[in-house]
Amino acid sequence: MDAEKGTHMQKQLLMLTGAAVVAVGLHAPFGFAQGLQAPVLPPDINAVTLSRFAPVTPADLDEEGQKALAARTNPPNPGPGPGAAGSYSPRTSEGRGLLGRVLGVPSGQNFPAGVRTYQLVVLITAREIDQQYEWSAHEPAGLRAGLEQSVIDIVKYDRPVEGLAEKDATLIRFFRALLREHKVTSDLFAKMIAAYGKQRTVEMIELAGDYWTVGTMMNAGDQHLPATRQPLMTPLARDGRRVD
Repeated sequence: MDAEKGTHMQKQLLMLTGAAVVAVGLHAPFGFAQGLQAPVLPPDINAVTLSRFAPVTPADLDEEGQKALAARTNPPNPGPGPGAAGSYSPRTSEGRGLLGRVLGVPSGQNFPAGVRTYQLVVLITAREIDQQYEWSAHEPAGLRAGLEQSVIDIVKYDRPVEGLAEKDATLIRFFRALLREHKVTSDLFAKMIAAYGKQRTVEMIELAGDYWTVGTMMNAGDQHLPATRQPLMTPLARDGRRVD
């Protein structure tokens, strides 16, 4: 009888140990999904936000910011993502929210130029600032929206656009020039307007600007990926020019 009890207790202990290992794998930070020991976060990274920006508290804000935080109808998400940094500026976050809703953020379903174009603009922007968090969310979203892996890879690996459909090639050239060189030639501007029109072009620039803003905030905060997110964007060895 004692032997049976001992065997039963050993089985229970093994089950509990197995459950604990699974729990560690499920909740481990920035891409660590399995194993006995999670990678150690840098000392300045908060364990909740996986960023240098810890969850905001009223004590972090001035009086105006405290009032804006208290008045928010959508409290900031305490987890990883752009809200970690954005929550430290509640009033501007509300403004970005209004702009984002017009542009169809974050899915692109309501973007005037279409969801496929939305995802392509976001991926170009993420690539230009090497923003892994944005990229790892929008590469799968782009595939679901009908954006071909071959087009995504041209952006991901910073390859030449020759061989692409003319509209895609023009869009990629336009935003590479705008975001990297900070200017666009008259010829490229004319091609972009001919392909998309002035209204849609401005809306795409606004979309890129929105993702640039939140992406650079996440870069400043050294945003790490959650356990459920794979790092899909590979680093590029470049000196500010496109790598052919």
